[in-house]
Amino acid sequence: MEHPQMFREGDFGLDEVRDLALGFPDAEEKVTFGRPMFRAGKLFAVYGGGTKGPEKLFFPHSLLFHPDEDTRRALVEQDRFFVPGYFGPAGWLGLDLDAESVDWQEVAELMDESYRNAAPKRLIARLDAEGGPATRR
Repeated sequence: MEHPQMFREGDFGLDEVRDLALGFPDAEEKVTFGRPMFRAGKLFAVYGGGTKGPEKLFFPHSLLFHPDEDTRRALVEQDRFFVPGYFGPAGWLGLDLDAESVDWQEVAELMDESYRNAAPKRLIARLDAEGGPATRR
C-alpha cells in the first residue's frame, strides 16, 4: 500500500527548502512516506513532520534536519524547534517554518550542518571546494 502524499506543491517553504537541499553536491530528492526527503548518500533533510506520543503535533511546513549535538542542545530550548517522531531519537530536530518569519540563511546553515553529518567525505570535500547554499546566500 502506497503512503498518502503529505504535502502539496506550493506549500509554504517547500520551494526554498528544495532549492537549498538540491544545491548540495549530489543531493537528490525522493518522496518517501509521503514527504519530500533529501539525501546525499544518507538522508540529511525532510520537508514536513511532527511529534509522536499522546499529544501528537503535526508541522506540515517544517524542516527536519540532523544537527551536531551542541547545536541541538541550544536549539531544542526554542519554541520554534521540536523533536520529531521517528527521527528524534537519532538526534534530529524539526524547525517549524510557520513559527515566525523564517531566516533562510539560518535554514541554509542548519541544512549545511545536517548535510555534513550525512554525506560521504568526498562530497564534503567537494562542498568545501565549491561552496554550498549556505555560502551562496
